[in-house]
Amino acid sequence: MKIEYLESEKLFRLASGDMEYVIGVVDGIYVGHVYYGKKMGDGRCGYFLRTGEAPFVPSVNWREKCSFADAFPWEYSTWGMGDYRDSCLNVRDPEGFRGCELHYEGYRILEGKPEISGMPATFCRDGEGGGGMTLELTCRDKVLGLKAILRYSIFADSEAVMRSVELVNEGHGVLYLERALTACLDMDMEEGDLLTLGGSWSRERHMVRRPLAMGKQLVSSFRGESGHQDHPFLAVMGKGAGQDQGEVYAMHFVYSGNFVAEAEVNQFGSLRLLMGINPEGFEWVLNPGESFATPEVVCVYSDEGLGKMTHILHDLYRGHLIRSPYLHRRRPVLINNWEATYFDFNTEKLLEIAREASKRGIEMLVMDDGWFQGRHTDSGSLGDWNVDENKLKGGLPYLVGEVQKLGMGFGIWFEPEMVSPDSDLYRAHPDWAIQIPGREPVQSRAQYVLDLSRPEVVDYVYEAVASVLRSAPVSYVKWDMNRQMTDVGSTYLGKGRQGELFHRYVLGLYSLQERLTREFPELLLENCASGGARFDPGMLYYSPQVWCSDNTDAIERLAIQEGTALLYPLSAMGAHVSACPNHVVGRITPFATRGHVAMAGAFGYELDITKLPEGEKRLIERQVETYHELYPLMLEGDYYRIASWAENHKYDCWQVVAKDKSEALVTYVQVLAEPNCHSRKIRLKGLDPEAEYQQEDNGQRYKGALLMYGGVLMPRMEGDFASAMIRFIQIG
Repeated sequence: MKIEYLESEKLFRLASGDMEYVIGVVDGIYVGHVYYGKKMGDGRCGYFLRTGEAPFVPSVNWREKCSFADAFPWEYSTWGMGDYRDSCLNVRDPEGFRGCELHYEGYRILEGKPEISGMPATFCRDGEGGGGMTLELTCRDKVLGLKAILRYSIFADSEAVMRSVELVNEGHGVLYLERALTACLDMDMEEGDLLTLGGSWSRERHMVRRPLAMGKQLVSSFRGESGHQDHPFLAVMGKGAGQDQGEVYAMHFVYSGNFVAEAEVNQFGSLRLLMGINPEGFEWVLNPGESFATPEVVCVYSDEGLGKMTHILHDLYRGHLIRSPYLHRRRPVLINNWEATYFDFNTEKLLEIAREASKRGIEMLVMDDGWFQGRHTDSGSLGDWNVDENKLKGGLPYLVGEVQKLGMGFGIWFEPEMVSPDSDLYRAHPDWAIQIPGREPVQSRAQYVLDLSRPEVVDYVYEAVASVLRSAPVSYVKWDMNRQMTDVGSTYLGKGRQGELFHRYVLGLYSLQERLTREFPELLLENCASGGARFDPGMLYYSPQVWCSDNTDAIERLAIQEGTALLYPLSAMGAHVSACPNHVVGRITPFATRGHVAMAGAFGYELDITKLPEGEKRLIERQVETYHELYPLMLEGDYYRIASWAENHKYDCWQVVAKDKSEALVTYVQVLAEPNCHSRKIRLKGLDPEAEYQQEDNGQRYKGALLMYGGVLMPRMEGDFASAMIRFIQIG
């Protein structure tokens, strides 16, 4: 790990592992992107900026400064001064004029990594390899009185580059930020593919790959959350790049609200990548002396395809983003009552589920929606977080105590950010809901969104949740958000600051979860947003796992979990075995397959265990035992994608390998059975080629090289949706 300034070349060089990132200063004031890729070890690369070509630099050819601005590979692009590509920063001054030009003034190289106030971000962790360094480039627009601090951080044990920006009003007049993105990456790549993750409710984060084309291609959210439909991620892949080969440049946004991620190929065949807060509906008032911090963007370069990108992100998030004490701790296998009972339950029904579950090795009961007064359907009472003691006789302390007597932990569901029109809270404080005065607020799921830009709302929400947790020994919380934002207005912010509401809402959410994890440090928090609508790195900072999707069908989960595991550690994905026919798609799949697919995440059950046949109950016992045995591997191991059902339409296969290569687990799902076909050859990845491995189920021995380069034969299985898990143990 090294950050250095090469005085003779006027270059800044960041290097970690096999990665190198180079920034140059032209004419003493223009900050340009020089290089990002595999380590070169030669700092004489400033010529990549092409300053010796027409239109030349402004000091040589002032009359063509506009042409220079429109072609220069900016490190942080600005609007209105000659660069006609989409930009990171657009500022309006008090007179209504728009335009900004940042000039370089100086730099600092720091040990460690500064926090971003009020927001999640990667951090240095104590211990070997956990240290970091940060480069700060200070730039100014003297006309506006605006200072911009561009920050770049690296860690000793990672090849990722973390970027953020701090904007400071050093002038005497108010400034209006109309566009404040975090990162710009200009490079030469006119041929290749754009990879994004898209979908909808119950089919989140499907991989979408399409050719780069001239013009702008983007994904975004304007829903107040990162969203089901698009994900705050993009990658460009070189021609022919795949899982194990080719170049990949990726950006991932550590943020849980509106975003934009864009790839633009310009007239010269150059590619610009942009990422940051979505400018749609955004305007931030920056008074003299105030600052604005952008959320963090994680940048990753891989010269070995998507697989290496995945490993860099997984290790980064485990090592430098997830703070929970459950990061390296075995998490309990839970059973959630939602798909078992929906709103129709009482204390005895929950205890009936808990008794049967405890016999089978399940370790936690989670009580989902419907436990508070007036909540018999999803049409009312959100915001009134008072236990319904008619439904839960003896209240929460009694229920939790009885569950604990069974040797189980207890968890509970909240949707703290919402309010029902039919609630005591809304009747008392209708102005606490996000709304536009004079308009009937738009309902979704018969609920409104609370205005988390208001300090009194944040305080109320926190105390409502915390008081329940203080009343009984609750060890797990599922934090849900079931609707997007509409008619975005705040009676608190006033007419001059309505453009701040989206971002201030997210800051309010972060402050809530920060307070929660500080008061209840041993709490296992799982974030959720109508399934996977807020599965993003920002949420991972507060909770070690996020509910992956409301669709628990094992076959639908293959594509959902493939896209999710592309970026996130398996331990971050909430995944449950549910009943069949599946409640979303009606599909019937083998109980064993449902278990195999769910074991690729934070494992649990969502069904009425009391209604299962004895054979499936015994399967639960074996699945729980298997999961506990495999959990260290699934928690810490390296994930490899072997085959994708979304691509081949026949079968799905993935693998997890221990960091020391001592064992590997292959999961294979035969989605559709085929007539008259051979066994299928599967080539493993990531093993020690010289080591000897034994297949656990049959004792067969293989050299690592044989398994990787030759493969192992997967026998034909009967029927659709069949599956197998095969474990290989190193024996020498």
